[in-house]
Amino acid sequence: MRGIAPVPSYVVMQPTTLCNLDCAYCYLPLRSADRRMPVSVAAAVAGPVNDWSRHGRFSVVWHGGEPLAAGREHLAALLAPFDDRVEHHVQTNATLIDDAWCDFFAEHQMRVSVSVDGPRERNGERVTRGGRPSYDRIMAGVEALRRNDVAFSALCVVSRPEPGLATELYDYFLDLGCDVLGINIEETEGVNTRLNAHPAEVVSGFWAELVAAWRRDPRIHLREIEWSLRYAAAVLDGAEDDVLPRHLDPIPTVGYDGSVVLLSPELAGFSDSEYGDFTSGNVLETRLPDILAGATTGTPWVAEFLAGVEACRSRCPYFGFCGGGHAANRYFEHGRFDGTETNHCRNSKIRLLEGVLDHARDHEPTPA
Repeated sequence: MRGIAPVPSYVVMQPTTLCNLDCAYCYLPLRSADRRMPVSVAAAVAGPVNDWSRHGRFSVVWHGGEPLAAGREHLAALLAPFDDRVEHHVQTNATLIDDAWCDFFAEHQMRVSVSVDGPRERNGERVTRGGRPSYDRIMAGVEALRRNDVAFSALCVVSRPEPGLATELYDYFLDLGCDVLGINIEETEGVNTRLNAHPAEVVSGFWAELVAAWRRDPRIHLREIEWSLRYAAAVLDGAEDDVLPRHLDPIPTVGYDGSVVLLSPELAGFSDSEYGDFTSGNVLETRLPDILAGATTGTPWVAEFLAGVEACRSRCPYFGFCGGGHAANRYFEHGRFDGTETNHCRNSKIRLLEGVLDHARDHEPTPA
């Protein structure tokens, strides 16, 4: 995990800034404006992406605002420049999904991930622009996916970890029918300034409870738990140095206007008096591989972030598990990029691994 990889494993694309929901914890700054990506931007990205896809699996993730708000016709035009080898993923709130969208997903072999926070009473912060609950509309979209046999994953935001919640959520998502589940503990970032500090024992208890629920009926791929178990197994095998990649994934996020932000999609659309607008170039002016090649020297905050990663490496016993965290969390929690521990890494890295290990200790077989 030294330096930035010259080739990413995926690219994030913003087909529109608009979102039809107004979730209380959302970080996006321009979600009330409908600024759509021109096809010329997608074509500029497709050139290098098509080349990269010839050498192995490569993904394009269409991500917010609400990508489906761009409309089927426009989204199809954005997809058109990409070769068939490229995998397309969409992160959606599901409120616009109907049978026609399901046909679209099947035609373009698009992988769908639905944002939903559990049962109705857990979705109180996912509201429409008029402040009305969105749960019924989300479920109508999910039902369309199930009716059309479109496989989907789910992404759940947890704002307040508490005893009993992990079991409730896991049972809910089992019934929902998703095949993969990701759990994000709410983060302080972007326009969401709510604090995300929680007692250590509560957060580690949440993760330990989630492991227990999953082990009872492991039909869902549980993103955080399975990653933790892979790391723990590598440590036991003495292979922990082989878990993380050799270089940081640049995760280029291409905004609606072609501007490129590296390392953290959550920085897109923001600016700072010291760091500027966080962009490293624009694909309409500079080829994406050239933007990646010049990131370390041409974008001062990236170099500062890499210094912070090295500080984590030298100080933190959990470095081999998380690899130094995310740039956006450092910036939005510390106001700069070379800090080290954040509430995000405590909640979603340190306490996660501790919770998994606590569960293992509590269920260790008794010696005969």
